[in-house]
Amino acid sequence: MRSAADTLLLERWRAAWPEALAVWSKFTRLRDPALCTSRVAASKEGLSGSFAMIRLLDQSVVVDLPLVTELGLTDYALEILAHEIGHHILAPGSAGDQFRLLARMRRALPTLEQHAPMVANLYTDLLINDRLQRHASLRMADIYRTLEQRKVDDPEKKGSGAVWTLYMRIYENLWQLPKGELGGGEADEALDTDAWLGARLIRVYANDWMMAAGRFATLLLPYLVNDTDALGPSRYFHDTRDAARGCQTYGAQQIEDDEEGGAVHPVHDARISGLEEEEPAEAAPAKGQGAGQLREPFELGEILKASGINLSDHEIAIRYYRERALPHLVAFPSRPAPESDEPQMEGLEPWETGDALDEIDWLQSVMQSPRPIPGVTTVRRTYGREPARVHDAVPVDLDMYVDSSGSMPNPQQRISYLALAGAVIALSALRAGSKVQVTLWSGKNQVMQTPGFVRDEEMILGVLTDSFCGATAFPIHCLRKTYAGKRERPAHILMISDDGITTMFDDDELGNSGWDVSAKALAKAGAGGTMALNLDRDWDNGQPSKWRQQIYDDLRRARREQGWDIHAVEQFEDLLAFARAFSRRNYGEKNEQPRPLA
Repeated sequence: MRSAADTLLLERWRAAWPEALAVWSKFTRLRDPALCTSRVAASKEGLSGSFAMIRLLDQSVVVDLPLVTELGLTDYALEILAHEIGHHILAPGSAGDQFRLLARMRRALPTLEQHAPMVANLYTDLLINDRLQRHASLRMADIYRTLEQRKVDDPEKKGSGAVWTLYMRIYENLWQLPKGELGGGEADEALDTDAWLGARLIRVYANDWMMAAGRFATLLLPYLVNDTDALGPSRYFHDTRDAARGCQTYGAQQIEDDEEGGAVHPVHDARISGLEEEEPAEAAPAKGQGAGQLREPFELGEILKASGINLSDHEIAIRYYRERALPHLVAFPSRPAPESDEPQMEGLEPWETGDALDEIDWLQSVMQSPRPIPGVTTVRRTYGREPARVHDAVPVDLDMYVDSSGSMPNPQQRISYLALAGAVIALSALRAGSKVQVTLWSGKNQVMQTPGFVRDEEMILGVLTDSFCGATAFPIHCLRKTYAGKRERPAHILMISDDGITTMFDDDELGNSGWDVSAKALAKAGAGGTMALNLDRDWDNGQPSKWRQQIYDDLRRARREQGWDIHAVEQFEDLLAFARAFSRRNYGEKNEQPRPLA
């Protein structure tokens, strides 16, 4: 049962919402906030620890009113609500910007990446609060004064660490307040200098805050190293901890050009310190980083988890390879609209003097008037063409076998071009209307397979992005069982592996020859077979070592006797080019000109 005091508090905060929106703009529109009158209600909204939070998924603001009351902040409805709105309007603003912000923070906090979410929260709070305090004349400083006074009144409260002291000193510099007025502990000259640099950073990069994110984290880094309870005092302000929960993860893979170069101390930025006449050039991206580069799957996973995305490593890998594959897929097939050969009558129109005499429809003219008057009662027929029936071509299904032995990377940790190539080809096949079966294999009894030929994208990518990293033994029984019966539609068999693929020609568990199983599978599949193998490009002409000679002899025999189309890729990275060419050749538009497979 809600008390009268709770009802009154709730109404006061609701009344403050329109004014809080107008602080940013009279055109600002967000859904009404979730003002929770109990801890249970706040927990159901996903709020715990902090007295407020935002959700970027549905552009929401959530406030824990009991905790607000406990902290003595009930009179600051306008300030707190305007601050939360600022996270939607200014920083981070969107899930994509939250991912970018955390990526920069993590790069600037080596070995302390776990602090990136809170450091990012403190940084965006500075940007928002400074704007509200100076431009909207809101009482943002009084909130910190109130919290500091409560800490002073409670002797059991611990003293502030260096990080919180630095953070409060930055606010005091921004708002020209006496040192220590907002709280924090004792400060030396070095800390005061860093606080001045932090305040300068906020002002200089107020309109380009993403660029300065790494600089702010670098400023806090030495204090985080020595402060065991560095971020304890800020626990009530962590309102963006799970801000991106439930959001789409697209756009978090790209490493921006200035991301690594932004992890510099503000003292080395001439725009902030003024120590140099010209701003020094940004640090050049390290090899493999920067312009046009993409993150590894594990790195993407850490960023997403820090943003509140609650996904397993496997689920993140599925999203990672789907997004990386999308730019390389074949175009959606267009459906032709042919016209019928026979013209179809559509109606009548007046026949006028000067038109061809044989165009007159005398029957229809006489029906209009028994005495035809040229140009008045005479009519003629009009004809058109209607769309003909479209006959769809029978799509070729895809039966793909991907090597996951110890020589292959784990797709959930490092980029696996086998998984990426498989994703490009499989998703292209789905676009063309085909069904796909994927078999991931490694050693004996290490096999994972989709339940037959399916059109479930999640299921297909789930198999492709799993990992065994075991021995090497091709699952001959899977190939045998797949083509034990008659198929309704043709299928193309695709092998992605290295020289370990020749284990498919060994005898299976029933004593059947792998050569026989392979030949029967190709015959029943009906659309041929391809092998994309990590081999030397001149494997067919060079002089291999003795132990490789038998492997190459088996591959030549497979090509000669069974018709396997073998493509050598010297580096796994080359599989992406192979996948693009293979997809366009087999699943692209008929008028599309595919590149050569090798």
